[in-house]
Amino acid sequence: MSGMRRAPRLSHGPAAIVSSPWIVVGAGVLVMVVLLFMALGAYRGRSPAPDGAPVPPVVPLPTGVGASSAPGPASSSPPPVRPGLSGRASGLPPSTPPGSRSPSVGASVGATGGAPVVTRSPSGAPQGQPAMSGRYRVVQSFDGGFIGEVSMVNRSAVSRGWTVRLEFSGGRLVTTWVEGVPQGTLRQSGDGFTYVSGVDVRPGGSVSLRFHLERTSSTPRECTVDGVRCSGF
Repeated sequence: MSGMRRAPRLSHGPAAIVSSPWIVVGAGVLVMVVLLFMALGAYRGRSPAPDGAPVPPVVPLPTGVGASSAPGPASSSPPPVRPGLSGRASGLPPSTPPGSRSPSVGASVGATGGAPVVTRSPSGAPQGQPAMSGRYRVVQSFDGGFIGEVSMVNRSAVSRGWTVRLEFSGGRLVTTWVEGVPQGTLRQSGDGFTYVSGVDVRPGGSVSLRFHLERTSSTPRECTVDGVRCSGF
């Protein structure tokens, strides 16, 4: 009939896809599922061992990585050196063998088997020696007189004063003096005189007393330092 219009035909192409969106969604889901299965297959292919396979035990490495596999004697390295410390200061003292005796102060050579131990008196000087020793000598002789000297050494461990006593057969004392230190006190009595120091002598130090005598022998009848006889005459 000429008065009726025909309905338009739907085309089977892009227009059909646009008019049916569920087709696009379904295709996308299908593609994602396929990609997921492919990824799982690739991951399982890279696995080092199948599920349930036993894990190999861990073997410990030998001591000293990089050392030779052949057994050899173990070498001990020396202990580190500490600056400023010797082996004797940082280590323990050597033990005394059984039956041996430790040397004691004042022991003799036969008792210890070593060098004798020097003991000291309360004055600080070695035992058997005076704290202040003196030696007499004649410095110069001339007609009618001479100049004498008593040289002293302090052998103790402390500073000390001193007293010299000299006696001659007659004669006349002209003067006395001490070399290089402050002068002391002179006291004359009988045929001799006593001189007391004006300053102490340090440990190991020395001092000399000189005197001028006339009309007498140069050999004294008595010469003492702190009551101990002088040497040299």
